[in-house]
Parts: sequence; structure tokens; C-alpha cells
Amino acid sequence: MITCPKCTKDNQDHYKFCLGCGAELPRDAAPKPFTPQTPPQGVKAVGATPASVSAAPAQSSGGGQLLQPPPQPTAPPPQVAPAPAVASQPQATPSQAPASATVTCPQCGHINAPSNLFCGSCGFRLGGAAAPPKAAAPPSVAPTPGNVILTALRADGSEAGTYALPGGTVTVGRETGSIFAGDSYLSPRHATFKQTPGRITVKDEASLNGVYKKLVRDVPVELHPNDMFRIGQEIIKFEPLASQPVGADGVERLGSPAKGYVGRIALVIGRDVTGNAFPIPETGVHLGRERGDVLFPEDGYVSGLHCRLSWEPAATGQGGRLMLTDLGSSNGSFLRLREETDIKGGDVLLMGQQLFRVAV
Repeated sequence: MITCPKCTKDNQDHYKFCLGCGAELPRDAAPKPFTPQTPPQGVKAVGATPASVSAAPAQSSGGGQLLQPPPQPTAPPPQVAPAPAVASQPQATPSQAPASATVTCPQCGHINAPSNLFCGSCGFRLGGAAAPPKAAAPPSVAPTPGNVILTALRADGSEAGTYALPGGTVTVGRETGSIFAGDSYLSPRHATFKQTPGRITVKDEASLNGVYKKLVRDVPVELHPNDMFRIGQEIIKFEPLASQPVGADGVERLGSPAKGYVGRIALVIGRDVTGNAFPIPETGVHLGRERGDVLFPEDGYVSGLHCRLSWEPAATGQGGRLMLTDLGSSNGSFLRLREETDIKGGDVLLMGQQLFRVAV
């Protein structure tokens, strides 16, 4: 337990803020113990590059620019502001109390006791109110074309401006002006939003730096070959293992044993360029700043234990799929979109160096 030095209330070890007064709790200098399920005992990532200057391979001439990475990031990455009430709340794990006896933090999704005045994970003021009755849940409302708003979020989570999407199909980017004009990491035509009755979609228009969508806490998402995701300032690419073809003269190619491994993750440091790479065993890996198998100790925007990569074998025994799960990180995990994707109110998109919250 951690005793709050301000009000003396006892809090659980993993809480960051006091449940009684909201004050930040003291942290031990040593990282929390963690026992991974994977063979290595943690690999320190060296030479990680700020994600704000990294780029994915360009698919076509979408414009934009890619700068050389500076020695250190000059600006903190944006934080996620509270989502509107219509946003989907993260699913509770089996170890959590039933929803009827808990209060879900609207800022980070952490499950709190109904008597908590402040969220134990992010310090958001809950008001100490009991969980709302089931009847208070807002009904599902289909989006109305022309009534969708993108809100740009600053690093501290405050709003930096809004942009109302016209009905139908509209392409946004640096040439759009408004809240997009000042971001040099946005392509002139970056993404297209399409609105139809009951549906909103976004599509990356072959932009240089891509469109990312924030993952829901504790909800696994499948990674496909060469997919990229972002945690903190790191852009990471999944590269599956592929057997090497036989030479033209029929000679088989030698290589290190790869039994028990399904692929690797590599840090993206430039266009078509990757840096440090780390193998992914079938038992999976954890990523974080303090705990896990792959560590980013120099990236203050990566949580102590940030996300997990887990392998799900196919029922037939041949092949399988790799799943990415955010473990309740402070700044979130983001997956780069490969194709036109449905979005809804409360979703958070990362484009260029900005976060945009979708409101319907």
C-alpha cells in the first residue's frame, strides 16, 4: 500500500494519485517487479527515434515532408482529452468489480470504487458519485452527415480548435488550413472522411506520415505483416518471419534457427528504414519503460508497462495471428490504418503531430 503524505489515506501500490485528495502519490525509485512470460529478461531499446519525425513508406506522392530526427524531442506528444459521453468504454477484466458497483473514469477508462473522489490511475476528479444507473446510458445515435466535428488536442489535453466536417466526402490536410495549417508533418491532402447515414469512415490518402487510431484499453487488435503502431515517441513495425527461397541453382539458404519465433518488431527511423529489431517468441512480449521484455527507458511518454504482443495459433496448427493490446497506458497505443476504417464519436486519431478527437 502507498500512504498519501497529504491526507494519510492508504492507496493500492499501482495507483498514481490519491483516492481521497487527488494528490500525486510518491513513487519508489526502483521499478515495480515484473515477471514476463517470455525467455528474455528485457532488452533495452537503444537509439530510439522520436515518432514525430519518423515516417512510413510513402505509397504515392501524397506530399508532406520528412525531417531528420533531432537529438531529443522538442515538444511533448499530445495527451488524450476526455472523450464525449457517447464514447465506448473499455471492457472490464474479470478481476474488476461489476460495472454496477464501479465508476469508470471518463479520461482514462480506469475502473474505480464508487466512493473514490479521484481516479486512482490519472487523478481525474470523479466527484465521488456512485456509478450511474443502467438507464442513464445514452442510446446509440446514428451519425448525421454534416454534424461531425474534429477537435485538435494540445499536449496537456486542452482543446486547440475545432473543424466541422462538411457532409459527404471531404479530404483534409495542410492545404485545408484551419487547425491543420501549422503542422508540417501533415501532407497537403492527408486523409479523407466520408459520411453516410449511420456511418463515418476515414481513409489515409497515401500520406507520408500516416493516420493512426487510438486502441481501446485491454481490447486486442490483430497486427498484419508490416503493420506499424506507435507507443510514446516510438514508431514500431511488425515484420513476420518468412522462409528464404531456394537459390537459382537449387541451393538452400543457411540461417539462424528460428523455431519458436513468429517474427520481429523493428523501430522505424526513416522512410523505408528500420533500426533496432527485437524477436517475437510464440509466448509473446511486453513493451514498456520500466517493465517488460523490450524497454524504452529514455522515452518518458511510454508507460512503465505499456502494451503486449501476444501470438494466437490457428486452430489447424498452421499459422496464427499476432495481437496488440494496450495495457492501460497513460498516453495510449496507436495503430496505423491500412484501409478505409469506420470511426465513431469519442475516437481519437493521430495525424501529423496532432491528436484529433471525433465528436458526433
